[in-house]
Amino acid sequence: VLQDCGADCAKFQKSELEYKFNKKALERPYTSKHSWGKTYGEHKRHLEFSHDQYRELKKYAEEIGIFFTASGMDEMAVEFLHELDVPFFKVGSGDTNNFPYLEKTAKKGRPMVISSGMQSMNTMHQVYQIVKPINPNFCFLQCTSAYPLQPEDVNLRVISAYQSAFPDIPIGYSGHETGIAISVAAVAMGAKVLERHVTLDKTWKGSDHQASLEPNELAELVKAIRTVEKAMGSPIKQLLPCEMACNEKLGKSVVAKVAIPEGAVLTLDMLTVKVGEPKGFPPESIFDLVGQKVKKKIEEDETITEQVVENHVKKMKC
Repeated sequence: VLQDCGADCAKFQKSELEYKFNKKALERPYTSKHSWGKTYGEHKRHLEFSHDQYRELKKYAEEIGIFFTASGMDEMAVEFLHELDVPFFKVGSGDTNNFPYLEKTAKKGRPMVISSGMQSMNTMHQVYQIVKPINPNFCFLQCTSAYPLQPEDVNLRVISAYQSAFPDIPIGYSGHETGIAISVAAVAMGAKVLERHVTLDKTWKGSDHQASLEPNELAELVKAIRTVEKAMGSPIKQLLPCEMACNEKLGKSVVAKVAIPEGAVLTLDMLTVKVGEPKGFPPESIFDLVGQKVKKKIEEDETITEQVVENHVKKMKC
């Protein structure tokens, strides 16, 4: 499904439950409508894929030509993912301030994608200082850890703040909002990595499903992102070849506002700007023409051309 939609990578979440949770957390009664067991441990064990299932998923991803990785939700999960030979490690927001975990993960030498939900800018500076000397190949994702995420809590401007604070690493966005507009906006702001949760059905049991995209939405998102990537284009502002037709048809020229006798020195009140045939001086030249002498009579409403202006030196457009 992900490959059909145009995504580059499928990411799961891997936990070694006894290393992620302490005993009391696993024994805690879990009576939510989302529960798959009487305790939180039973619930998580029901949902967690085995090592063999992960190997199967990785193999399938390779067969269909898509990257496969997971968020390692504890140090032992990272050990397993390293053994699985994933292309990069995802650090979930819950481990971003887990500094020993970050050091150990960075030392594995694989690229790292680090989410920043629930963190402060001060913590993100500390994360940068820990990871960078060990492993320079990492990026930060702006993220707010709420499911589903309301637009007023997204704070896309943090992307710009990260770009300024960490100019030597890519910055991305991990979104838990509904719909695709905010994620497209993140890409327009320069997000280089985009992560979204995906489900086959938003009505399924589990709090993540309603904050996820269904396949048709994911396909629409990928298409929109590819369009925005093309549209970002160049920062150089200039007349483009695709604009020539419009310029020929509607581009204006300086024309005579009144009849101008031969030998007259041009003043501003003799000149105006219209769509002219033939084309003459562009409108931005009107002030340069003031004070120049005309070689022959120009009729009212006639285009001012280079041939009728004495000693005109054509200014090169840069």
